[in-house]
Amino acid sequence: MRKIVIDPVTRLEGHLKVEVMAEGGKVVAAEAAGTMYRGFESILAGRDPRDAVYITQRICGVCPVSHATAAAFALDDAFGVQVPTNGRIIRNLILGGNFLQSHIIHFYNLSLPDYVQFPAIAPFTRHYTGDYRLNKETNERLVGNYFKALEIRRKCHEMVALFGGKMPHQVAIIAGGTSMTAQKDKIDAYRKLLAEIAQFVEKEYAEDTRLLANAYSDYFQVGKGPANFLSYGAFPLDDYGRDKLIGAGVYIGGKPAGVDIGKVTEDAAHSWYDKAADGSPDKTATNARYGKAGAYSWVKAPRYGGEVCEVGPLARMWIAGRYTSGVSAMDRIVARTLEAALITKSLANWLDELDPGAPCEAPVEIPYAATGVGLVEAPRGALGHWITVRNHRIERYQAVVPTTWNASPRDAGGKPGALEQALVGLPVPDADNPLAVVRTVHSFDPCLACAVHVITPGKPVGEFKL
Repeated sequence: MRKIVIDPVTRLEGHLKVEVMAEGGKVVAAEAAGTMYRGFESILAGRDPRDAVYITQRICGVCPVSHATAAAFALDDAFGVQVPTNGRIIRNLILGGNFLQSHIIHFYNLSLPDYVQFPAIAPFTRHYTGDYRLNKETNERLVGNYFKALEIRRKCHEMVALFGGKMPHQVAIIAGGTSMTAQKDKIDAYRKLLAEIAQFVEKEYAEDTRLLANAYSDYFQVGKGPANFLSYGAFPLDDYGRDKLIGAGVYIGGKPAGVDIGKVTEDAAHSWYDKAADGSPDKTATNARYGKAGAYSWVKAPRYGGEVCEVGPLARMWIAGRYTSGVSAMDRIVARTLEAALITKSLANWLDELDPGAPCEAPVEIPYAATGVGLVEAPRGALGHWITVRNHRIERYQAVVPTTWNASPRDAGGKPGALEQALVGLPVPDADNPLAVVRTVHSFDPCLACAVHVITPGKPVGEFKL
């Protein structure tokens, strides 16, 4: 039996360590560990509740809009405020632009280097060797679009900045709506950028996904998760949130159902937190206990009714009935591409629905005491924020982010997380080049949600394979 440790796994947000045991050319056991402490819940305690929109965005530089949206939803809920139609639509436009840039960067810049051979120059060296099977023409096409995607991603950021003020970490989404109004020049500029991005998604992204899936069709059979899915839903289509472009739901044990938020819990049996971290997110506390016996991750283990759930584009497309072909590593890539096309088309419709001159925000008043929940989808999956307000300040805050669902450690019952389950059974014919492992890890698009980096003085900087 051979232990394979990848630490850190590169081309993802934050710090993830994967450790697998291989025997007979296959993975027989796996552990996924978040190696950095986030601690945003502690930062938020005692602050003005409205600060949550801005501070929680710093959890992630790739999908900050989802955190701003979840925080705003939680404040809307706690304050009892009704967002005007324009405010709802502009929030959708900001979040939609962020989704597109995240999906595009995932496929081209984070995942594709696992399958494509790049020039043997920095930053593409060092890298794993072995199973690269694209013909010369296809390889050159994908390498070219790797660089084109960087330009398209920038234009997605520009779309977000038109209504969000800037990107990353937009400043327009607030409790009660948006501070940015629906000005005609911004609508026109957004529409022009969207047209170019839509053409790339339709003509290049979709075809590149097809070429990759054909060449690596065996990846439709490996990297399978628990086949349990959760989506909180996103992009409300009416002012009361009854209808959404991406619906909410769960799919567990082969049965679909609605979301019962009371069934969401966190388990810290194998995480570096004390017992106060176990339970419902509206009651738990985040007290670090590094070195705790049996623990191996800073990531907690969220569960729905005690079940392990996968979240993300595949979960959303599966629950909506838009893609139910499989639950493998390649199915995650295909589902993400389909979702990008869906969002692209919807953004154009939302631009048409804006009413220039109409209000975009409703006045808010911070209550003495209140609780609120904000549920939304980030590009990588279900995102929930729970807030408790006391004496007009934040008393407790909890953010349960997508990668805590996907990259969770084992729970108290010994159930491995979704990623850990997907890694078991993978082929590893060459333990020094575990390509199937990194391809499956990247299919989840992990985000360890941390903007803090630490070095140890006096020690050299390490070298890692890309």
